[in-house]
Formats: sequence, structure tokens, C-alpha cells
Amino acid sequence: MSELIACHECDLVQRRVRLPRGGRAKCPRCGSVLYKDRPDSLNRTLALTLAAMLLFIVANSYPFLTFDFKGQATHTTLFGGARQLYVQGDAPVAGLVLLTTIVAPLLHLSLLLYVLLPLRFGHVPLHLAEVFRLYFTNKPWVMLEVFMLGILVAIIKLVGMAEVVLGLGFWGFFALIFVLAWASSTFDTDAMWQRIEEIR
Repeated sequence: MSELIACHECDLVQRRVRLPRGGRAKCPRCGSVLYKDRPDSLNRTLALTLAAMLLFIVANSYPFLTFDFKGQATHTTLFGGARQLYVQGDAPVAGLVLLTTIVAPLLHLSLLLYVLLPLRFGHVPLHLAEVFRLYFTNKPWVMLEVFMLGILVAIIKLVGMAEVVLGLGFWGFFALIFVLAWASSTFDTDAMWQRIEEIR
């Protein structure tokens, strides 16, 4: 790993130092964080990504919500909600829901696994630079928290009109938000490049 690092904010080039466990290095000029010590970052991120993938499958395989209105129960899933919006003529909204709650999170997790699994077993994945660029391009589109906030607002409004039952898909999606955020916070790109240099 290179001993020099440039600040992402002010471009000051400085020498990298070894950090104590859990420590962080800050730029002496602007004070922004240069890098952090994340112990066993790649293994933790891989484990959390695998857990997030399982939760993603649960969130999309089981009913998200059940509405019981005068004895008539209606089940909905994440994909079913997007499809219903499309059927009702809201194609742009349906596409946005599909992109931000299913396509982008699945791509996000798949790209992480594509990078981390080979590194775990001592191999450098093919087309790593392109995959990494796609990962950072896709990352802002993973808007699970925004979708969940909208769902909670809708539930509060519907509680007075019908009985709303939160399904297993809802709880899987709720857990997915936290696990995915945890995986992102433990992912250390410096550790990744260091691992690649060790393999090569």
C-alpha cells in the first residue's frame, strides 16, 4: 500500500501512518478524515453483505403488508406495490420505486459480493476498476430509508380506515436497512486495495 495519501478535500499530500485500533487520521490543513482503522473490515463487510442478501430475499419473497378492510384482506409485496402503481398509470413512480427498493439494492449487494468473495479466497476479481466505479455510481440510488419513511406515513394514514398487518417482508426490509448501513460503514476501501496488493 502506498505510504502517501492525498486529502479528498484540500489535496494536501501527506505520509500515511499506522493507526491505533479504532483510530482515525485527519488532515492537518482542513481537518477532514483521511482514513480510519476498521479492524477485520473485509470479513465483517462480507458477513454483513451476506446477511443483507438473505434479508433482501426475505423482504421480496414474503408479504410486505396486509390490509384488512371489512373482512377483505389484501396482501402486497414490494414488487407488487410497484406493479400496482404501473397498472394505475403511474409508470414513472412505479419505475422509481422499483429502481430504489429492488434493482439498486440488489445491484449494490451483488457488486459487493463480486468484490469481497474472491478477495476472501485469495483471488482478484476481473474488471475490478469498472465494478468499483459502478458500485459508487449505484450507491446513491439505494434509498431504502426514504421508502420506509413513506410506508410508515401511509400506514399511519390507513390505520383509521383498515386494519394493517405488518408482514414478514416488512420486518425483513426493516432489518435490511440497518444491516446494509452497517455493511457500508465497515467497508474500508484502503483495506481492500491492501488485500489486492497482497494477493498480487
